[in-house]
Amino acid sequence: MQLLVNIDHVATLRNARGEGYPDPADAATVCEQAGASGIVFHLRRDRRHIRDEDVYRLKKFVKGTLDFEMSASDEMIEICKDVEPHLCTLVPEGREELTTEGGLDMKVIFNDFKNRVFPALHGSGIKISLFLDPNPEDIELAHNLGADAIELHTGTFANAPDEDTQQKELERLSEAAELIHNLGMIVNAGHGLNLQNLPILIDHVNHLEDISIGHALISKSVFWGLERTVKEYLKIMNK
Repeated sequence: MQLLVNIDHVATLRNARGEGYPDPADAATVCEQAGASGIVFHLRRDRRHIRDEDVYRLKKFVKGTLDFEMSASDEMIEICKDVEPHLCTLVPEGREELTTEGGLDMKVIFNDFKNRVFPALHGSGIKISLFLDPNPEDIELAHNLGADAIELHTGTFANAPDEDTQQKELERLSEAAELIHNLGMIVNAGHGLNLQNLPILIDHVNHLEDISIGHALISKSVFWGLERTVKEYLKIMNK
């Protein structure tokens, strides 16, 4: 199990004043030196946080896994192929959303991904991950496309209003992880995870490989610093 730190909101802080700092690449270096296995970033079409120049600096400075989250637009596919990250995670992207609000709807996008997206990325050496809700039908369709990995959307679990809802979401995530694993794909997870709910997820869901954590980790680091915060997450994962 690996911790990948999403450093998008380091860029959000920089962009608030336009002063050129803090530098997401510097943050990535601190995270890796503290023990993180890699870095996640989301280059959005509106460039609200990570910018094109950040992407190339991250490619230069990140030593571990580099996960490029993106929509499946032709523009992003071309940038991804040029940068050559280890992993490309395809996510839905809405212009007005504050953050990614759910998984891809595979029944809606299947033909486009089959005919345009996957052919464009196959042969690049970049592993393809799809960001999905824990729905068996979506997972089966992702397998039919030839996806290398599935990142399970954990936001519904993380934001569950009560224990019963949380337990139901944990059951869905656990069953989804078993299916992904049995189909020969890598099981990743992310969205809404923090120091309180991460131990619960790990206790109930097997086969997890990359855990992507961003907003909660970066927010806590305002008080603790990045090094200590990364190490606190790793303590949980290493148990």
